[in-house]
Amino acid sequence: MSAAPMDSPTPRPTVGRRTVLGAAAAVATGSALSGLATPASAAPAAPKSARALPGGGDLGPNVIVFDPSTGGIQAKLDEVFRQQESAQFGTGRYALFFKPGTYNGLNAQLGFYTSIAGLGLSPDDTTINGDVTVDAGWFNGNATQNFWRSAENLALVPVNGTNRWAVAQAAPFRRMHVRGGLNLAPNGYGWASGGYIADSRIDGQVGPYSQQQWYTRDSSVGGWTNAVWNMVFSGVEGAPAQSFPNPPYTTLNTTPVSREKPFLYLNGSEYRVFLPEKRTNARGVTWGNGTPRGTSLPLSQFYVAKPGVSAATLNQALTEGLHLLFTPGIYHLNQPVQVNRANTVVLGLGYATLIPDSGVTALKVADVDGVRLAGFLIDAGPVNSATLLEVGVRGATQDHSANPTTVQDVFIRIGGAGAGKATTSMVINSRHTIVDHTWVWRADHGTGVGWETNRADYGVVVNGDDVLATGLFVEHFNKYDVQWNGQRGRTIFFQNEKAYDAPNQAAIQNGSLRGYAAYKVADSVTSHEGWGLGSYCYYNVDPTIIQHHGFAAPNNGGVKFHNLLVVSLGGAGQYAHVINDIGAPTSGTSTVPSTVVSYP
Repeated sequence: MSAAPMDSPTPRPTVGRRTVLGAAAAVATGSALSGLATPASAAPAAPKSARALPGGGDLGPNVIVFDPSTGGIQAKLDEVFRQQESAQFGTGRYALFFKPGTYNGLNAQLGFYTSIAGLGLSPDDTTINGDVTVDAGWFNGNATQNFWRSAENLALVPVNGTNRWAVAQAAPFRRMHVRGGLNLAPNGYGWASGGYIADSRIDGQVGPYSQQQWYTRDSSVGGWTNAVWNMVFSGVEGAPAQSFPNPPYTTLNTTPVSREKPFLYLNGSEYRVFLPEKRTNARGVTWGNGTPRGTSLPLSQFYVAKPGVSAATLNQALTEGLHLLFTPGIYHLNQPVQVNRANTVVLGLGYATLIPDSGVTALKVADVDGVRLAGFLIDAGPVNSATLLEVGVRGATQDHSANPTTVQDVFIRIGGAGAGKATTSMVINSRHTIVDHTWVWRADHGTGVGWETNRADYGVVVNGDDVLATGLFVEHFNKYDVQWNGQRGRTIFFQNEKAYDAPNQAAIQNGSLRGYAAYKVADSVTSHEGWGLGSYCYYNVDPTIIQHHGFAAPNNGGVKFHNLLVVSLGGAGQYAHVINDIGAPTSGTSTVPSTVVSYP
């Protein structure tokens, strides 16, 4: 590590990563909890004479709604946590909602596939005098596998002044107000590999400590204590000054374009979905100064999907003009869910999971304005899919700058929970699309894992022009993790690990190059920019593998990168360069990054 925590024990070195730190993590199958569900009341249904399918309805048994008068809240939280704590590849999915009001003396510990959220328009409408905790006791103090959980739209007053949120990938902390500090490390300062904060206010200090990397967007912090490899900030009040590589802070004053994730809230007794408006050159939170800016939709305009529904029914609902709300659970699809209407919202609760069967694409979006995809997981099926998610059609040229499509907290997994294959995971064809926090992961542990077993050549392919990625996590693909073909693309924060399990040097040979770059900008691109991008290698099957570089890009004045790093984890494999033929090789077992501050 390049920096030790201030005022804390020196964290253990991040050598070994997930594979040697317990690749066979506990696999538990979650069953529905009995007696915990509070049925959710729906908005009165709008007239739907042209609809065969109803809008609205209850949110299902795995959405648990509390109000301040609910008895036994802590016991219910504990029961969900016991089930989900180590269920990394289990089937349980839960959303825990708190109606506006004040709750005292709670500690909501979050396990896998568990989301917690307030139901107010502002985080301050729902205050927990207590904590929302993620720790790593289930994995011996190692937080690098604390995936797939989230906290949104709550105010917290931590019991000891600091809330612990020791997460890894796919664990967003959105629209939160912490009236105190935030500790991003596990108890004991063990390994940690996160993470993402957006639209949040932390009144006190944020302590990342052993976190290898972190991205914070459009927020406010009272301070930031240290850094390990890659800490990136855009539009964050109180962020540390630009200083990469020592300490490794990449700080942008504003975020070029952002539009916060849709969220469920209560208007009296009526459930609605709030749609925040787009901001340009954004800085700070969207809430706290009156009613947040945006629009809302009643639940009656959503088809409330339950596990077991067919893809045909989902498509019928879309055709009839409804939006989609996926309640927690697992959904098998025998045809793509096809979004053709502008401004359609597809929102998942509690890590609702879509599994494409028979090699189909899970979800396709037409080249239209303003679609919002948010809050769900796509899990590749055992038959290879050419793609898992497509936004727009190849060759799309329509200008969406005024009303872009957003992809937020949409996560993709190939293998881990079972055999899965997909040639390309996410394809972005529509111009001006915003990909705001994704983790696209070819599994390196779990079941159904092997160089050919969960084959997945490409993670994210961007063909559209003017696409912006804020918080891009893409890992372990057999070829390019990110391949960017569109013009004027921008990425703020990238985290990557090359595939651990390459059997030998020949298996990753890329023409005359040794290995495929983690992030490849096509030779035809004349304008592109990236800030705070990191790639790590851990070739544990054959530690003699040499990776030519982490990043590949054309050499022209219009393609620019700021603050790049590559790291060899414990000397298992080596990068010869950082970008193209530039940058010093990683060396030995010291796990010290090689950096390039500016390219070209």
